[in-house]
Amino acid sequence: MENLYLILGVAPNATDEEIKKVYRSLAMRYHPDRNQAPGAEARFKSITKAYEVLSDPLKREEYNQTLNHRIVIDPVAEAYGLWRSLFALQGVNLPPA
Repeated sequence: MENLYLILGVAPNATDEEIKKVYRSLAMRYHPDRNQAPGAEARFKSITKAYEVLSDPLKREEYNQTLNHRIVIDPVAEAYGLWRSLFALQGVNLPPA
């Protein structure tokens, strides 16, 4: 599970204004029409997805509940999944575990 707060680079207690400001900045930087770098489009999509959840109070509350109350069964697989998502944002695909 991706941490949407990390994708936007905001704290979990960030205000709606802070989230909006960071989203606009990142969206401008990674928009496919403005950034042709490998992985920019994937990064833009993940930024947009994160903003859609964190900007809606109901979705954000639901996300916070799932984030705070989940149990990690296999920490090694969890860590590898996080690394895969991080590399995928840069356009590099790691093999499945």
